[in-house]
Amino acid sequence: MKRETNKFDPRCVDGCCSCGGNGALELLTKGEREMTAIIPVRKGEELPAGKLAKFLRTVLPDMPDGELEIQQFSAGRSNLTYLLRCGEWEAVLRRPPFGPVPPKAHDMKRESTWLSEIHPLFPLAPKPFYFCEDESVIGSPFFVMERRHGVVIDSDFPDGVIPTEDVCRGISETMVETLVRIHQIDYTNTRLVQMVKPDGFMERQVHGWIQRYERAKTDDIPEAEALMKWLASHIPPQREATVIHYDFKLNNALFAKDDITKMVGLFDWEMSTVGDPLADLAVAMSYWIEEDDPPLIKSGFGRAPVTVRPGFYTREQFIEAYAKKSGRDVSDIHVYLTFAYFKLAVICQQIYYRYRRGQTNDERFRHFGQFVEALIEHAWQLATGR
Repeated sequence: MKRETNKFDPRCVDGCCSCGGNGALELLTKGEREMTAIIPVRKGEELPAGKLAKFLRTVLPDMPDGELEIQQFSAGRSNLTYLLRCGEWEAVLRRPPFGPVPPKAHDMKRESTWLSEIHPLFPLAPKPFYFCEDESVIGSPFFVMERRHGVVIDSDFPDGVIPTEDVCRGISETMVETLVRIHQIDYTNTRLVQMVKPDGFMERQVHGWIQRYERAKTDDIPEAEALMKWLASHIPPQREATVIHYDFKLNNALFAKDDITKMVGLFDWEMSTVGDPLADLAVAMSYWIEEDDPPLIKSGFGRAPVTVRPGFYTREQFIEAYAKKSGRDVSDIHVYLTFAYFKLAVICQQIYYRYRRGQTNDERFRHFGQFVEALIEHAWQLATGR
């Protein structure tokens, strides 16, 4: 059975490795974001437990006999994530959303292959067990990977954690060190070489996101045209390409329950590629909210994230620490930051476009036009040095 595809799936506001990240939607729904939040499977997103269990036992020798219990991680509206349990055995299943998807979006094979190559080099990435291309099993391609245990930090700290300034500083240091480690991964002897096109990365990114904004445009925003012209005329020169996560933010990391400053997992690698490490840094900083950020940005589209607390690095401190640990020149980081905020604005605009066209009735998206305007204004201020 071949899955139906279309050119624009209204649910694919975030797209895939070729079109964008799910940052805005995840920021909006951050109250649901914890990987530890396990819920009954949402209506319409059920999996055929009996059929799936029978298949998995043919490809996963360590899966025991018994009833397969399926639950769902509440986080995520892009690719869907399920918890599989059979006795003491646990695993995580990833599949695309139900219904039609755009070509190249929600590519389970790419994500599984990427993790297979990354995990041995960077153990914080989860280990995939098996990729299934046979859509007759659950109705789509999927892959199964290991489950990690820990806690996610987002708009608040887990119960029992006292967020002292030392704790917040320690988490900041861990985030910097982890990003530097990602950019040090030697991928040259892996299959990743055949999966990436590092040359011209920033040029493709800038022009691609400008095109997405123009396709999803609804309201006239005074600074938008000037900002897009500025970005097109300030594309950074080609630099050394590295593995980049490209959705590196606090709520994609898993921390140890007994040491909240120790990272034990890093998720959501679907955006990962080989490209400009400063673009990765800038995208991470666009999610790193500070106390004195503009109100709409500071709100994080809901509750302000914990990074506004005393002890967390400011963006400037984070960037300085990254430069020191990586040895990279970050003197033109404002160009990358301008692009990162524009990219986030476009993701919000795509969501708002869906709402305005009646492709979603979700009232949470009613005010996304304001978020777009705030992000574009912020990006323009960065561009002009105001």
